[in-house]
Amino acid sequence: MANSSDQGYDKSDFDTSPIPLLETVRVKGRVWNDLAAQYGVTHPDPPWKINLDATCEVLAEGQCALPPLERRWEEDELSEDVYADVPFPERQLLALAHSMIRRGLIDEAELARRMEEVDRRLNCV
Repeated sequence: MANSSDQGYDKSDFDTSPIPLLETVRVKGRVWNDLAAQYGVTHPDPPWKINLDATCEVLAEGQCALPPLERRWEEDELSEDVYADVPFPERQLLALAHSMIRRGLIDEAELARRMEEVDRRLNCV
């Protein structure tokens, strides 16, 4: 991994090791193209894409622990090494979650709980 300390960020410090929850999603998750085809949806973007874009924008605007250039470098690194087999935009979502977990912005157990909650709501009909 190249060192980008001239930009104030050392990519070699970023932990790209697999995160169990995200590995489960990577392996067992379903991508938007498959779901859209199954349900006859013709819109090219998944309904959650706007939330992903908004999250990235909010992280870029605030004084948070994930500056936009660092997020993009980490996304590139993760897309190349960890989530290369996942299509876009799911790959971007997994990379963002990975960065946020590694930086302590969200806890893996809390993310798992929230995912279960969404799954229950979606499947209660």
